[in-house]
Amino acid sequence: MVDPLRIDAGDLGADAILEAIEDGRRVVVTTTTLGDEHEITLRYDGSVYYCDTPTRLHRHESAREMRTCIRNMGYGASSTADGT
Repeated sequence: MVDPLRIDAGDLGADAILEAIEDGRRVVVTTTTLGDEHEITLRYDGSVYYCDTPTRLHRHESAREMRTCIRNMGYGASSTADGT
């Protein structure tokens, strides 16, 4: 198994994150919410995309849905930072 890619929220753009998970890597995103650090695991099983948070497992049926989630939740770099 390939080691997960560990990043802080905003380090990579949504497209780079999607590329990594579609290549079979798990991406572990460290976020800070209300002063507490949390790890979110983003992954893809070949048909469904997953965002595994400390409180919930989100499922997305398409890359478009996953990209929207990554952007809306702040896991990826803002559109001005990554050019997307």
